[in-house]
Amino acid sequence: MASRDTPLAVVGAGSIGVAFALVFARAGFAVRLQDPDRRRLEQAPEEIRSRLEALLEHGLLQEPAQDVLGRIRCVEDLAEAVPGTALVQECAPERLELKTQLFAELDRLADTGTVLASSSSALTASSFAADLDGRGRCLVAHPGNPPYLLPVIELVPAPFTASSSVDRARSVYQQAGLSPVLVEREVEGFVFNRLQGALLREAYCLVRDGVASVEAVDQVVREGLGRRWAFMGPFETVDLNTRGGIASHAEKMGPAYYRMGRERGQDDPWTDDLVGTVTDERRELLPLEHWEQRVLWRDEQLMRLAELFRRHDPPHRP
Repeated sequence: MASRDTPLAVVGAGSIGVAFALVFARAGFAVRLQDPDRRRLEQAPEEIRSRLEALLEHGLLQEPAQDVLGRIRCVEDLAEAVPGTALVQECAPERLELKTQLFAELDRLADTGTVLASSSSALTASSFAADLDGRGRCLVAHPGNPPYLLPVIELVPAPFTASSSVDRARSVYQQAGLSPVLVEREVEGFVFNRLQGALLREAYCLVRDGVASVEAVDQVVREGLGRRWAFMGPFETVDLNTRGGIASHAEKMGPAYYRMGRERGQDDPWTDDLVGTVTDERRELLPLEHWEQRVLWRDEQLMRLAELFRRHDPPHRP
């Protein structure tokens, strides 16, 4: 377990960097927030303060905002920010050349035991860290946005990343209140953006083809799919939608989903082996004898959401 006595560094004071500084400092870590742009560094504390005050208002912060801010030190010089840290969270713009140069510098400056993690949304560690002497401590740690409200963080090691580096990174993020998910193989976009991209590609096509308006697509997700996805993933959702579970759902709906995919040029059938793999994992998580109870749980969560929306009367349009 990483000690909170050992500082963390956040490289880049843009929106994601500022958010990570907040997440780490809120969890009790001393944070060095680095950016070569002095103006950005001057703006960062007030940006963090405003977010902390909003969290405090909603009961999501357990101490005064100033106490959290007091754990963040803004520095311009990378050589001042990196040495002596347990983990460096790189939050630079998504440009391969920039990340390659930056990771070479981080590898030169960081202590040998420091984990170097990139917030990259699509670029893999293999693309920017493969030639480094210290490549074994490099990985991608892609957050939800903003990470102080969305706890998921994807850990994407390269084939050369040491398992001990993944373990140390996982420990830091767990202590920071995040929810690490291991992505077991490097693919562009990882899991988060591949799932989001699949939905967005279809959404654009539905608008292009005159099937639905932009607002209609948003409404279907906002008032339908999204409500279930607030507390369940796609596999659990369909597992609970069909008596007999996900195997029954795949048997009934798999051919239709295959035809929809073929319309878009995809040839990805749900084979018996694939459905069997998914079914086995779902049944390990939820035996069928507990299915009815879990359906009641789902309905209870949906009722709580409905009550929350009714109480706060959220606007449906900006």
